[in-house]
Amino acid sequence: MRRTIQRRSLPRLGWFAAVLALLAASHAFAQLAVSANDNKLVLRGGAPAVVQKPAPDTVTLIDLSTRPPSVLRQVEAHASVIGPPTSVALTPDEGLLLVTSAAKIDPADPARLIPDNRLSVIDLKANPPKVVAELEAGAGASGMSITRDGRLALVANRYDGSVSVFRIQGTSVSKIDTVAVGSADSGVAHVAISPDSRLALVTRDGDHTISVLAINGEKVVYTKRDFGAGLKPYGAVITDDSRMAIVANLGYARGDSDTLSLIDLTLQPLRVVETYSVGQTPESIVLSPDGKMLAVVTMNGSNKAESSPFFSPNGRITLYRVLRDRLQYLSSANVGPWPQGAAFSGDSRTLVVQSMTERNLWVLEVGSSGMELRDTGQRVPLGGGGAALRTAEGKR
Repeated sequence: MRRTIQRRSLPRLGWFAAVLALLAASHAFAQLAVSANDNKLVLRGGAPAVVQKPAPDTVTLIDLSTRPPSVLRQVEAHASVIGPPTSVALTPDEGLLLVTSAAKIDPADPARLIPDNRLSVIDLKANPPKVVAELEAGAGASGMSITRDGRLALVANRYDGSVSVFRIQGTSVSKIDTVAVGSADSGVAHVAISPDSRLALVTRDGDHTISVLAINGEKVVYTKRDFGAGLKPYGAVITDDSRMAIVANLGYARGDSDTLSLIDLTLQPLRVVETYSVGQTPESIVLSPDGKMLAVVTMNGSNKAESSPFFSPNGRITLYRVLRDRLQYLSSANVGPWPQGAAFSGDSRTLVVQSMTERNLWVLEVGSSGMELRDTGQRVPLGGGGAALRTAEGKR
């Protein structure tokens, strides 16, 4: 069993009491956020470099109901910044956490990374929380989602062209199927499951394709419906009414402004109906718990060398209002360099964004109308470079 790291001094029952208080206070809103932290990779002169003899990767459990958000606990678990920042997923009851690892250090050459396939299962109800299983997904296990009933998890395998299907029963997780959707170089990045659990969208940044899966209970089938959006579709979200999806397209990272694609899921066949320009490299997109806003995290050139004409010292986050058939710009603000995941508090009034470079969370305040987005100056330290960030989807 992996060793658990305690970030701050808590009595032995402190975690259990904190969780009880957290769940009691959250009512209809998810307040627990989980950050997966990669200690293996850094940026040097705008290029990724492998850390020699790195500290173990970690997962940080964060209470978003406090102001500022506070660290509850840290647990060692394999993680990776390779792939979209959706490589962690919580069950709706916040009792179980899944973490994928797309890459690991090559035992034969510690200066390079090779594909990983591990899925860590963490029991959050244990005292203290602990890794209870390490399972195998596919090569480059990356973005994933859990159905709203908490019974099924779908994992995108970046270097395998497939999606792994896992059954969840309490703290027991088991792989029950692998669904092939593309070639090994198709770059299967993320799987977004509709709230009604009838379909899933699979982004493939290697061949600029989005694939559609049909879900019937535990049966997951590739429908053979593929369509295009923008260059390198990556992150994806689906609205609560299962009518619309939004996909972030990474582009070629050449300094151009990249895009979001709005997909109408009510059409037969479903298709892209609108495209929005959002800035350089939209790394993460996330819907607010009230469903009214979409936050888009862009690299904004902060991952480039300072000599690049497209360099910026900061990442950027932008808010859009989600309307029935379109997105409407609201506001934007700077965030830390090399930003990754973002998460809203349960009341949709606090927004946290990871900085892989600064190894922390930036805390922003969202005005009641969404028109004001303010950096509070507060930072939450993480146990490594923040690589993925999620709250429990469907917890209201």
